[in-house]
Amino acid sequence: MKDTFKHKGLRQQLVNVVKNKGITNEAVLGAIGKVPRHLFMDSGFLDYAYKDMAFPIAADQTISQPYTVAFQTELLQVKKEDKILEIGTGSGYQTAVLCELGAKVYSIERQQELFKKTSKFLPKLGYRPKKLIFGDGYKGLKEEAPFDSIIVTAGAPFVPKPLLSQLKIGGRLVIPVGDDVQIMTLFIRKDTKEFEQHEFGEFRFVPLLEDKN
Repeated sequence: MKDTFKHKGLRQQLVNVVKNKGITNEAVLGAIGKVPRHLFMDSGFLDYAYKDMAFPIAADQTISQPYTVAFQTELLQVKKEDKILEIGTGSGYQTAVLCELGAKVYSIERQQELFKKTSKFLPKLGYRPKKLIFGDGYKGLKEEAPFDSIIVTAGAPFVPKPLLSQLKIGGRLVIPVGDDVQIMTLFIRKDTKEFEQHEFGEFRFVPLLEDKN
């Protein structure tokens, strides 16, 4: 669990890479520069920890590419104390970035192996989400709604209705939609029935799985 000057230096290089790809939000760049991504990966892969690429983790999932994490996080426009629902905890890397920004994070993971591992691991690093839940992300988390924003970290073949309904008015849902290739999509809730939709090009994610528990 070491975070050395070398790691910090590599993180700053990663921040520059992400910046050069178009991320401008200083708080997001600061979080990418702070979260020790190498600790979220198996120790054998340290050489890859600060490259801007996705990487396999347990349960056939991946730790997202840092640029993708930064891109989705920037779209959320996170403010301190924002109540955020994350669908797909995974390694906890995105969760940690949101915690670093001062958000109150509720995160759902449907792979038991990952859920157990990440639940123990995040607090060891000093990241304390409000709630980590083992369950079906398609349903969202009705009992804690509404949320300032919702982030989906897996490719969704369609937009789950419960997620839209659990947003505050003015709230933002960032979700990659599609089967093989996903279109990064932002929904902004205008009022009870009306949503504004924006699309931001192609990304690749592992699939969001439904009702597998």
